[in-house]
Amino acid sequence: MFKFNSDIQMLKYEVLYKVAKLTLEDKLEEEYNKIPYEIIPGSKPRFRCCVYKERAILEQRTKLAMGKNLERTLKYAIESEEPIIQVIDIACEGCPIKRYRVTEACRGCLAHKCIEVCPRGAISIRDKRAHIDYDKCIECGRCKDVCPYNAISDTLRPCIRSCAAKAITMDEELKAVINYEKCTSCGMCTLACPFGAITDKSYIVDIIRAIKSGKKVYALVAPAIASQFKDETVGQVKSALKKLGFTDVVEVALGADLVAIEEAKEFSEKIGDIKVMTSSCCPVFVTHIRKSYPELIRNVSTTVSPMTAISKYIKKFDPDALTVFIGPCTAKKSEIMRDEIKGITDYAMTFEEMVAVLDAAGIDIKEQEDMKVEDATLFGRKFARSGGVVEAIKEAIKEMDIDIELNPVICNGLEECDKTLKIMKAGKLPNNFVEGMACIGGCIGGAGVINSNVNQSRLTVNKFGDTSTYKNIKERLDILDIDEVDFHVPHEKIQINHEKKLKKRE
Repeated sequence: MFKFNSDIQMLKYEVLYKVAKLTLEDKLEEEYNKIPYEIIPGSKPRFRCCVYKERAILEQRTKLAMGKNLERTLKYAIESEEPIIQVIDIACEGCPIKRYRVTEACRGCLAHKCIEVCPRGAISIRDKRAHIDYDKCIECGRCKDVCPYNAISDTLRPCIRSCAAKAITMDEELKAVINYEKCTSCGMCTLACPFGAITDKSYIVDIIRAIKSGKKVYALVAPAIASQFKDETVGQVKSALKKLGFTDVVEVALGADLVAIEEAKEFSEKIGDIKVMTSSCCPVFVTHIRKSYPELIRNVSTTVSPMTAISKYIKKFDPDALTVFIGPCTAKKSEIMRDEIKGITDYAMTFEEMVAVLDAAGIDIKEQEDMKVEDATLFGRKFARSGGVVEAIKEAIKEMDIDIELNPVICNGLEECDKTLKIMKAGKLPNNFVEGMACIGGCIGGAGVINSNVNQSRLTVNKFGDTSTYKNIKERLDILDIDEVDFHVPHEKIQINHEKKLKKRE
């Protein structure tokens, strides 16, 4: 069993493990309701106030692990868009409700700047100290900004603080609510919540059943896989997945090589007509543009993501194949359901889920053969970390002898992405290309990782990339038969689907 970073991650693993095991044994429908009692046996709770509440929460976790939606989620979900990140409302508790508080540092000064800036008259002076009337306070934060003593503390909820898309609010019962009009499915809130009240829906049941059906199912392993294990190799992971029943295991990094070439071509053709082009490989970044900056959709590269590119390539030669993305990203579960690419990649799961499924099948990665893994170039493999996309596109421009200068800005995290998009919207961005990675550090910082040490992961990804025998992207792709594969989705198609969704919401 893998050693996890927290009890929350461990509980999530236990539920996924139980669901996977019952699915492998064809007993899920008959025995799924036993899972909470197997994890919390007896009458003593493990973490919370009582065993009954813990089991109620585990019932909800089991439902999500089986790929079902929580009832409360359906109240807020958007029609035609699958809600991946969901709130287990019974688990949501303990967070400070009053965001701004006056601390002992308040001197009751004569300037009274806090009173002057408050737009609702919520602050008064009593006993030579400022006091906040929470019936009037709108949590604007102006009082905190002007206090000369920094005497007003900000205790913003961890889930709200973690959401750069500003998609989390509170309902009338002060429980967390996800606004799916803004949510990018990045999953950062699932990591931030100290009570594990927010989690992602899983599709491991569908994936296991697809493998058991006897169909050809290909595992598409994200480049970040190289950073997930301390002792086990990528070759051993490949062996383990083949032992589980996958027909073959292919590096998504090869799809990244395809994307690098296509985006380099597209950049050379479009710059001039548009001032800035953005990358398209990060689903969170692209979704954030679609939902919060729709006027910038035409600036996004029409090249599909590496996951979709490699799926297209596989299905060219094996049209009946099913493809399963395995990576660090919860948002991939949303990406595969986009109308314009739906059905190209069939399923997606995280590294967390992969470990649970392999353990449930009794497959120990470290005991497997170290198989040869040699699909992608060093550039494709380095897509996993921030800066990797730019490096690959620069290399592609160089190899194709394109006479144009790439002047990129690398956005590391959704907050940086959002700031750059604001400047783009205003027409003041001095750069002509934007690499947008929504997770800090790139994909290696995703919500579905099992190794959360980003600095260590970056070094490991670089090291694995450098072991590739392919040092030239174009030479690697020249070996492949890709002439008839279309690696683009026209903006017109995206816009049509976007307008259809808007009409449905109205």
